[in-house]
Amino acid sequence: MGRDKAFVEVGGRPLATIALDALRDAGAAEVLAIGGDGDGLAALGFRAVPDESLGEGPLAGLATALRVAQHEVVVVLACDLPAVTGEAVAALLAGLGDADAAVPDVGGRAQVLLAAYRRRCLPLVEEALAGDERAVRPVVARLAVAPVTLADPGWARNANRPEDLS
Repeated sequence: MGRDKAFVEVGGRPLATIALDALRDAGAAEVLAIGGDGDGLAALGFRAVPDESLGEGPLAGLATALRVAQHEVVVVLACDLPAVTGEAVAALLAGLGDADAAVPDVGGRAQVLLAAYRRRCLPLVEEALAGDERAVRPVVARLAVAPVTLADPGWARNANRPEDLS
């Protein structure tokens, strides 16, 4: 979109606040923002955490989140989900059970940036990073994953272009 998606406005508010509200609505005890404009994200209400491996992709961001989170389960939401809700987050948590991760599949594609992960996944994530992996999906394929069906697949829709925002 040519600028930081976290601050692109949808309905008069930054995209990142949609994720923030979804997490809070589901009862999140802490809400982190990994990487990005730390001051701007903190001003929105996040606990801003610098990405420990800036520029190394979403898997490195996941590693940072798993390292710094204070709770056993970490829900990951991309900042560009204009329709995500607390109900979507609650579905992830309800579906996790004893699995390493709870990941919805929408249209045959695992939604790894709208998922819940246990902190015990960190060693595997770090191993993959050390082996030069930067994508999340190949690592998730090695986890015990609980599949989650979202009541509304639109919750997983991401915004890559301005027309995706409506």
